[in-house]
Amino acid sequence: MSPQVDPFVQHFRASAPYIHAHRGRTFVIMFGGEAVESRDLRTLLYDVALLHSLGVRIVLVVGARPQIDEALARRGEEPRYARGLRITDEVALQCVKEAVGTTRVELESLLSMGLPNSPMAGARLRVATGNFVIAQPVGVVDGIDYQYTGKPRRIDAEAIVQRLDDGAIVVLTPIGYSATGEAFNISSHDVAAATAVALRADKLIGLLEEPGVLDAEGKTPTQLTPREAEAILASGRDLGHDVERHLAAAIEACRGGVPRAHLVARQSDGSLLRELFTRDGIGTLVTSETFEGVRLATRDDIGGILALIEPLEEQGILVRRSREMLENDIDRFTVIERDGMVIACAALYPYPKDAIAELACLVVHPDYRTSGRGDQLLQYLERESLAEGLTRMFVLTTQTSHWFRERGFESCALDELPKARRSVYDQARRSKVLLKTLG
Repeated sequence: MSPQVDPFVQHFRASAPYIHAHRGRTFVIMFGGEAVESRDLRTLLYDVALLHSLGVRIVLVVGARPQIDEALARRGEEPRYARGLRITDEVALQCVKEAVGTTRVELESLLSMGLPNSPMAGARLRVATGNFVIAQPVGVVDGIDYQYTGKPRRIDAEAIVQRLDDGAIVVLTPIGYSATGEAFNISSHDVAAATAVALRADKLIGLLEEPGVLDAEGKTPTQLTPREAEAILASGRDLGHDVERHLAAAIEACRGGVPRAHLVARQSDGSLLRELFTRDGIGTLVTSETFEGVRLATRDDIGGILALIEPLEEQGILVRRSREMLENDIDRFTVIERDGMVIACAALYPYPKDAIAELACLVVHPDYRTSGRGDQLLQYLERESLAEGLTRMFVLTTQTSHWFRERGFESCALDELPKARRSVYDQARRSKVLLKTLG
């Protein structure tokens, strides 16, 4: 019996691949002014500091919508919006400057904290702010003059990179500056997307005030392509303003070349770390890349396949295969890869003269055995077999016959197998032979 592993040790070891993968990468993290007002701000910044300590280059883009609305209320003014954008007159612009200034000071003070016996002890973080966002006015749209509301014209990526190279965390606010010396109020989501694209960031991460992106069934999709995300926006469902703006920013970033955008509910404790340092995360990934897929195995997958099959070999469920055997047979294997990890595998050995194939070594990682990955792999290999003119498939098993029976396999005699396979049948294992007609 293998020794009991402490859950902390197990989780820490599982995060190691992500620690290595994220080191030296550039992440743009956006969150709203609601986070600044919340009790959880310190905890969020502790997690940001932890990311920085692990070598992640961080740009924080911070909104200030509730703070601006409060500043307007103190002046007896009502906020005005059109098509989701604030109409920023001179009074509103003064409120924007006031709110953004207060927000920036609050962030800088918390990121400067280094009290003993706190998560920030010894952090010694440097924060860089500046006129990195060059703006232009939105102008008049459909007869509405947005006045001092702007949009990003250009991001001074070179200046931001210099600060990141110096080891600083860069903080951007929803204010941009024009060549004429004017200040403009800009959506923080637009700033975040434009910055991620300009920096060629590795990730854009949005911390949502809502529970998350929800599909038509009320579930959080784990992954979306930009096209699928656009379909959700165009569905007409009430997603909430915050979700809509974050989703639009994620789409813009991915279209602009950012490999991955993550949308995560902020209120979930440690959501930022759980999204970045666990295989499945807790939010929605918007990406044009293949996060999970079925493909032919390569020699680089041998280590992952061994990690899957060795526990079952020790239990006697599978015949033991050496690394050398896997190297010789790797072109027979198909795998399901999820975010760089092999989570399922199977081998297919064709016997063309008999129009039959042997399915062997079908294994799914324990975390995914109830999620249909085994069926996905079986169906894929059945289609491949039919495409090669193989009309039947057999499997030898000692302990999983019920699983295969439920999927159309039936018991058969040993002499129904190809002669070449009968000659190497292991009588000592007494494996049951199951056969399925394909098509």
